[in-house]
Amino acid sequence: VLPYLFTKSLCNLEEAEGSIDVFTRSYVFYGVHRQADNSLMFREWAPGAQALYLTGDFNEWNSRSHPYTSKEYGKWELSIPPKTESSPAIQHRSKLKLVVLTSEGEELYRISPWAKYCHQSPDSNTYDWIHWDPSKPFVHQHQRPKRPRSLRIYEAHVGIASPKEEIATYTNFTLNVLPKIKDLGYNCVQLMAIMEHAYYGSFGYQVTNFFAASSRFGTPEDLKRLVDTAHSLGITVLLDVVHSHASSNTADGLNRFDGTDSCFFHSGPRGHHKQWGSRLFNYQSWEVMRFLLSNLRWWMEEYLFDGFRFDGVSSMLYHHHGIDMSFSGGYSDYFGMHVDEDAIIQLMLSNHILHTFYPDCITIAEDVSGMPGLCKSLKKGGLGFDYRLNMAVPDKWIQIMKELKDEDWDMGNIVYTLTNRRKGEGCICYAESHDQALVGDKSLAFWLMDKEMYTNMSSLVPMTPVIDRGIQLHKMIRLITQALGGEGYLNFMGNEFGHPEWLDFPRKGNDESYRFARRQYDLLEPENNLRYTQLYAFDRDMNRAEEKYGWLASEKVLVTTADEKDKVIVFERANVLFVFNFHPSNSYSNYRVAASQGRYHLPNLGRETE
Repeated sequence: VLPYLFTKSLCNLEEAEGSIDVFTRSYVFYGVHRQADNSLMFREWAPGAQALYLTGDFNEWNSRSHPYTSKEYGKWELSIPPKTESSPAIQHRSKLKLVVLTSEGEELYRISPWAKYCHQSPDSNTYDWIHWDPSKPFVHQHQRPKRPRSLRIYEAHVGIASPKEEIATYTNFTLNVLPKIKDLGYNCVQLMAIMEHAYYGSFGYQVTNFFAASSRFGTPEDLKRLVDTAHSLGITVLLDVVHSHASSNTADGLNRFDGTDSCFFHSGPRGHHKQWGSRLFNYQSWEVMRFLLSNLRWWMEEYLFDGFRFDGVSSMLYHHHGIDMSFSGGYSDYFGMHVDEDAIIQLMLSNHILHTFYPDCITIAEDVSGMPGLCKSLKKGGLGFDYRLNMAVPDKWIQIMKELKDEDWDMGNIVYTLTNRRKGEGCICYAESHDQALVGDKSLAFWLMDKEMYTNMSSLVPMTPVIDRGIQLHKMIRLITQALGGEGYLNFMGNEFGHPEWLDFPRKGNDESYRFARRQYDLLEPENNLRYTQLYAFDRDMNRAEEKYGWLASEKVLVTTADEKDKVIVFERANVLFVFNFHPSNSYSNYRVAASQGRYHLPNLGRETE
């Protein structure tokens, strides 16, 4: 059924719009565009509006002097002639607002859904629409890198990418973080919180302006320079895209854009996510499909991103949005009336256009449910994603940390969790992501070493048992996860060296402090003589070894030992023999392990040698 519905939707779009290419590049039509004669053309879709006006700095905020003309299908147009032959009537960085007159006579001030740049007013919590039209736009100098054979992702948030208690910038990330990512051996950076969001503490997941790069980190040109610099280093850049829901803000978001409850979203309860407090898109709407598909093309064309990590896919797939659901793996969980076919078709169309127009594009789904076929190609009846996040793995490591003593670790269960994935569907494995770094949870390093990280990480003092154990297990957990857990690997910034603190954005509960909204890269400075550098070096060597041997790209995995008594795990991948001793106290001499090429005797197998 789904392949048929996908094909039907695609054919309908192409027939009505001329081509899927034109339809998905609607950002060249909507919003504001300077014409060859320096006139400005404005176009919007606001089906519920009775009238539409443009106001701003250019007309001294006169709310009625520049009316739009109503067109068919709820579309509106406004043309403003140039101020002079060589100058448009609205200058670069001018403030603008749409004035929506509703059927009830209410006058609403709104931001264009297609706005390219928004900025927070110093005296307000809301954002302004800023006309972005630089005289010399940034020009990318470097082509996209080739798609990596093995994907090693550095998950990063630009704003916290500095040890300073402040909001860091795109420029800081370009100059100070990209070199670290390159040195560590990651070939991909996944950028979070880029799509504009009014609330910093939402981690970027309450998007207000879908075509605007977050201004709190700098300008659009700064972000383009970041992406271009990453490409010059051979680093692929993914955008964390949020099409599963939108902020409920009205003054600076999409909610009630035209004065109605149903412009971009479902009306009534179906249009509200009760846990997230956000609005839910109506994926059946023609103009919503246009908006979201064009949004993907915009980030690929304007900023030269290389792909996307789709957030909240589980919420899209089902009418219940995964709330209070426990997915057992039975097919009744994934097929039935509770499946949102409109959302699935939207995801299939998204993958179709991305892989058609950008063959090397990478798409990753954040899906906790385990939907079958999510990462099968569209030709094979799947949804077309390249990878899904293997979200069970970090949950397993945290469960082990919380509930089990070292001697009670279950080798078979660890192997099962790391290998429990559908054949032929790519998985991104990770021991921990940003979720485990948030306040209220703990990173692996914190679970392993806790308060001693503040007192005993100096290399100038003797190693304590807690720090010794923590460093060993931190290394082993990351290596076995990368080597056995999937076809790609992800690390959240700072976790590679065991960042000692959680992540907490400024809020009333912490007196608006930035103390925990940062990453303390300064802990790696040589003069500090801290053992964090050992973890950093191990992570770097692990990635460089993967680059050499390519085990993430190897489909064949052979597990030969999961010994509960000895606490030893042995497996092969990419012609590399991996042997792990998780026993808390035992080392083994002349330990015999099986491999496809025979049996081997390891002269010494101790946890401290891993």
